[in-house]
Amino acid sequence: MLQRCCALLGGRAVPAAAGPVLPRCWALLGGGPPWRPGLLLLSPVPAGGRQLPFSTTCARCSKNRRLRQKRAISERKLTRYFVDHRKVRVVGGQGGGGGHSFYSEPRKIFGGPDGGNGGDGGHVILKADQQMKSLSSVLSFYQGFHGEKGGTKNCYGANGASVYVKVPVGTLVKEDGEVVADLTQHGEEYVAAYGGAGGKGNRFFLSNENRAPTLFTPGEPGQERVLHLELKTTAHAGLVGFPNAGKSSLLRAISRAKPAVAAYPFTTLNPHVGIVHYQDYEQIAVADIPGLIKGAHQNRGLGMAFLRHIERCRFLLYVVDLSVSQPWIQLQDLKYELEQYKKGLSERPCVVIGNKIDLAQSRINLPLLKEQINDRVIALSALRGDNLEELFLHLRELYDTYVKTEQARGQSPVKW
Repeated sequence: MLQRCCALLGGRAVPAAAGPVLPRCWALLGGGPPWRPGLLLLSPVPAGGRQLPFSTTCARCSKNRRLRQKRAISERKLTRYFVDHRKVRVVGGQGGGGGHSFYSEPRKIFGGPDGGNGGDGGHVILKADQQMKSLSSVLSFYQGFHGEKGGTKNCYGANGASVYVKVPVGTLVKEDGEVVADLTQHGEEYVAAYGGAGGKGNRFFLSNENRAPTLFTPGEPGQERVLHLELKTTAHAGLVGFPNAGKSSLLRAISRAKPAVAAYPFTTLNPHVGIVHYQDYEQIAVADIPGLIKGAHQNRGLGMAFLRHIERCRFLLYVVDLSVSQPWIQLQDLKYELEQYKKGLSERPCVVIGNKIDLAQSRINLPLLKEQINDRVIALSALRGDNLEELFLHLRELYDTYVKTEQARGQSPVKW
């Protein structure tokens, strides 16, 4: 049954056929005498004589404004949202043709040529945007706007507008396997395809030898290229580890990212980035790099497709499984793969995270791990959330050190 509670708030009389008002809404109006059909209310004023400072519409008449919870997305569907490579065909706009006309008016019949030049075609420009985090919104084809044709009375045609394509910060632009641009700063631009030049009108060919030229040129076509875009994640910290070490569970525990996790062993197929928030409004981006295997630098497994994401990380978080026998072997293999991929990559500031400390075997292997390596070890449980405070504090120390180093060099640190 349709309730006409909201009509009372507008100061209108409600007909008797409209139906009764909900008692709950009538109580919000001040709890006055029982409402009768046809009663006129000028304004909802309570018994105390004070105007209500909030809306008293009926819950059935109002919209449901509750926030929807994020659905759990499977790993296969997540690949649609995060795309780190894209093949794009870009074509510049074609230039406008030159005008062909002769000026003529009463008493001045032979005014001469007055055809204007055509406008230039628009460019296709790649622009790095900090708000973009994936190449999923980048289309496979872009073309600049065409220039307009030259008009009469020496009027030039308008230039075609440029097309701006927003790409994430850290995008590599390759052509025929060679890097032609590296967009590492917010707002940095790269002209992917130039527009064609506009044609010349017959006024351009006026000379003493040719006082009435009829020659004009068409606009030139725009530049056409096929580019390959690759995204290197520009996160502050990178979670590096073998499959099933607990990187995705750890990222879910320290941030609001929701990478797919399950009770059975599997490997993440695409990187995820989570943001760690601090009370002073600083934000640290942590990237979950898909699990590496032995021989990843030789393009085995996921291979170099995801090793490139580690290049842009300022410091590394090695995640090892403490429940396996000799967990320090995992750390040695991880550093070897990184060093083989790029020299000096394993020497970046790092911390070793011993995951799954809630298991009995992990407590036995923890002191053995600390004896074998010289790096700092933080033992925690991503499943139960044990000892995450120590990780937050040390992560902030690494971030502050990075900021001071960049400022000392005269460079601006990466802000997420």
